[in-house]
Amino acid sequence: MRRDRLTPEQRSKLMSRVRSQDTTPEMIVRRLVHKMGFRCRLHRKDLPGKPDLTFPRYRIIIFVHGCFWHGHDCAKGLNQPKSNKKFWKSKLIYNMNRDINNQKKLKKMGWNVLVVWECQTKDQESLKSRISEFLIDQKNKNLTRHQESGK
Repeated sequence: MRRDRLTPEQRSKLMSRVRSQDTTPEMIVRRLVHKMGFRCRLHRKDLPGKPDLTFPRYRIIIFVHGCFWHGHDCAKGLNQPKSNKKFWKSKLIYNMNRDINNQKKLKKMGWNVLVVWECQTKDQESLKSRISEFLIDQKNKNLTRHQESGK
């Protein structure tokens, strides 16, 4: 078994510096969405999961998840810590279950949810295409619903 190269104090200090908002992947998505002409609200505390990007007019939410912290099935997400395994396993399972529950709540409230994974921000052309398709599709559906209810 490989030992941690950092002392518990160093590891604690390092982990305390991990941010939950304004992360590099989130900033990539925000810039991309802004360039596409969409404007959004950030980190709404009144919604389950405090979504990273919210488009209230179109009832759209985008979460930008870190692969490790939210248990993605890519290499970074599957990489498990070598020490304190029991703690980390329960922590990551809790995070995944919380994410699922928050998305269910948001969908019941009428929001459309897209999850962008940290690893997906590496290929910006593919990311742009995926986000654009989702935003435009949901925007059109929402506008059609709004027009039908207004008749």
